[in-house]
Amino acid sequence: MTPTIVPFVKASACGNDFLIIDGMHAPADLEAFSRRICDRHDGVGADGVEWLFPAPDADVRARLFNADGTEAEISGNGTRCVAAHLCAEHAKEKVTVRTGAGVKTSTLTSRSAMKFDFETAMGEPQVGDEFSIQLAFREVRGIPVSMGNPHYVVYVSEFVPGWQAEAAEIGRHHDFKYGINVELVIMKDRQNIDVRFFERGVGETRSSGTGACASAVASIATQRAESPVRVHTPGGIQTVRWENEVYLRGPARLICRGEFFL
Repeated sequence: MTPTIVPFVKASACGNDFLIIDGMHAPADLEAFSRRICDRHDGVGADGVEWLFPAPDADVRARLFNADGTEAEISGNGTRCVAAHLCAEHAKEKVTVRTGAGVKTSTLTSRSAMKFDFETAMGEPQVGDEFSIQLAFREVRGIPVSMGNPHYVVYVSEFVPGWQAEAAEIGRHHDFKYGINVELVIMKDRQNIDVRFFERGVGETRSSGTGACASAVASIATQRAESPVRVHTPGGIQTVRWENEVYLRGPARLICRGEFFL
């Protein structure tokens, strides 16, 4: 029997990796297929899939499915990967992507082969008041920030071994009905922060675009930092400036293209 073939492009933004697939190849069960193709042993492997569809008000509409098959509103890094793909295919220098959090515009600032640098207009953030939640062994305080998706920013003095378990507990806390993305932040100085991410539907990631924005916005809002903020992550550095709306600057690299057999 001839297998069904699903072509894909793999891209990475600061180690946050995505598969980009034309929606014309979308199977009936996007959740199950996304989970399968994102598997790092029996699939291609990725933090999520950006499914691309036509959009009347943008260059493309992107639906993001996380590695666990759940759909998310937006990924800043995933949106930048989509922009890199469209720039490579159509020689564009400005790309508009309709996400579940609205239309985001990425402007190309430089290119070297398959590595693209963009500044993306991420919209206006919503910052809530700091509040505490009770975990199994201690209480933690954090700042809620929405970048079109939900975040909880927690300031720490160090990243202790096993921080991922506590971040996972925060992410599924009953105060967050639909789950939440968790950022642990160390203040380096007023324009540099070090961040670790535990993302809803994925787990630990090497970076996060919306998480970088949320961490910088929370730091600026509480006067711990001033714009622009350089966000240091295991996957690299992104820069966030907040001037009415938030602008995220960082790279995206197209890694390969291939075919997945169903």
